[in-house]
Amino acid sequence: MARVRLILADDHEVVRIGLRALLSRRPDFEIVDEASTGQEAVRKALMHRPDVIIMDVRMGGMNGIEACREIVRLLPNTKVIMLTSYGDDETLFEAIAAGASGFVLKQIGSDDLIRAIENVVQGQSSLDPATTSRVLARMREMARKREESAFSALTEQELRVLMHLAEGRTNREIADLLMLGEGTVRNYVSNIFAKLHVNNRAEAAAYAVAHNIRDYL
Repeated sequence: MARVRLILADDHEVVRIGLRALLSRRPDFEIVDEASTGQEAVRKALMHRPDVIIMDVRMGGMNGIEACREIVRLLPNTKVIMLTSYGDDETLFEAIAAGASGFVLKQIGSDDLIRAIENVVQGQSSLDPATTSRVLARMREMARKREESAFSALTEQELRVLMHLAEGRTNREIADLLMLGEGTVRNYVSNIFAKLHVNNRAEAAAYAVAHNIRDYL
């Protein structure tokens, strides 16, 4: 069986030493590198292309969530497990939105962390039952708000396109950000105009800002 290649990213050396000591006991785990900042985690992820990164949420400079977002964008096959001392809902939802495959508290037992790694390697998410319930409740609430919102006629992808349009980005820039063809983005923009009953990009952008589009993404 191929070994699971890991990077440990935490700004506290003591935490990294503890994680290395724990995970090195497993013959099927290989720790290929460590990082103490988000920027370093991104750089070393690109260098080693690991299977899993154990990433601390709070690090100086680029934090763990920002680093997670960048790594998932650049290396979609690399899984990121966010590690935090605080299980607040906002951090949890930010981590999931950034593309994290798992979210675990530093207080969990060693067996739980190993299980989380095994789960994400197998393509599953790794959230405990209580966390999963909170995520599902949040998703249901977001869906309800969207249905009642000024953007109810738009699809998820159209919402993303509109948000970038409102930031002043061109179709080419939006295409690059969302990994779509420029023609596809052009079609999305036309659909948005029709659904929102606006005539041009300026009107669409004004509509998006006036109705707080960021609250729905």
